[in-house]
Amino acid sequence: MLQYTGVNLWQFYYKVLKKRLHKREADGLLRKLSVQTGLIDFCSNDYLGLARMKMPVENQNGTAGHGSTGSRLLTGNSIFAEKLESKIAAFHHAEAGLIFNSGYDANLGLFSCVPQRGDTVLYDELVHASIRDGIRLGLANSHSFRHNDLSDIEKKLQLAENRVFVAVESIYSMDGDYAPLKEIGELCQKHGGTLIVDEAHASGFAGEGGEGRVVELGLEKYVFAKVHTFGKALGCHGAAVLGSAELRTFLINFSRPFIYTTALPLNSLKAIENSYDKLSYSKHIILELNNLVLLFKLKIEGVKNIQSTKSFTPIQCIILGENERTKTAAKSIQNDGFDVRPILSPTVPKGKERLRICLHAFNTEKEVEGLAESIKKVI
Repeated sequence: MLQYTGVNLWQFYYKVLKKRLHKREADGLLRKLSVQTGLIDFCSNDYLGLARMKMPVENQNGTAGHGSTGSRLLTGNSIFAEKLESKIAAFHHAEAGLIFNSGYDANLGLFSCVPQRGDTVLYDELVHASIRDGIRLGLANSHSFRHNDLSDIEKKLQLAENRVFVAVESIYSMDGDYAPLKEIGELCQKHGGTLIVDEAHASGFAGEGGEGRVVELGLEKYVFAKVHTFGKALGCHGAAVLGSAELRTFLINFSRPFIYTTALPLNSLKAIENSYDKLSYSKHIILELNNLVLLFKLKIEGVKNIQSTKSFTPIQCIILGENERTKTAAKSIQNDGFDVRPILSPTVPKGKERLRICLHAFNTEKEVEGLAESIKKVI
């Protein structure tokens, strides 16, 4: 065993970190923060443009506090927070809800504590990293199934032991396609599985008023828990786990990301409420967004050499299959004035590197047509 003390020890660890970073850079996979200004937004998750709207945030004294002063179980709870949770639950046709500080925290908190030792979690191979990390922190066994593959889901449901949880996204964040929720729900009922649905990219977009895919399809009876995040179409921050009153109480008692985190401040809670209020009269905005999705697909489908994902959502992807090719294409499109980002491995599987395009209600038809022409030039 190597012996290091004091300064030598941390110098050794710095060398280890640098070695890994150098390898990632050599592989063309090094991530860097960047700020793009002056480009037309085709990459953010602000589907309805609510993040761009100024919202008044005041408390009873006419000012908003910067902090909540503690966790919800100590000094960070409020009547406003509890009323907001009830309002969100009712909007999404659920009995109760619990607010978390982010969608990542919500999935981490849900999947790390609800499945117990000896249980099994089956998850779609393309679910978000937060679901995978939550499962990893928990005590249950876990197995992935092929993306949206009903036969593979059924096979693994039949082989699973004890209580079985099935984790899917209603709209997948990197492909933009829908999960076959009705069929998965029926399989869960047939084989005793418990369905959990991450509605991150469906919240505010799917359904007549943005209620999500579960409500849109009338599948509430199939679903044990839903996660609705506020950082996408709702244009703010945070998330809620929705389900039964018993689930809410269980999370309050056993979900470590909830118990040991300082609560969201009033201004964040008020922003969430304002976004939900705006959804009540945003049906026309959702319709306009859907029209832009169809326009974009019309402009690129059938074009030679363009491989796109099968998506009818604001998330549209052009598969290029190589990191350097994808980065070069994104740079060219940015030079044309459109903010499109490359998605590289390991975020997506090797060979599936892509341009991920997010359409928004505030984009114009002319901008969408211009983006399509820019894409055609680099393919």
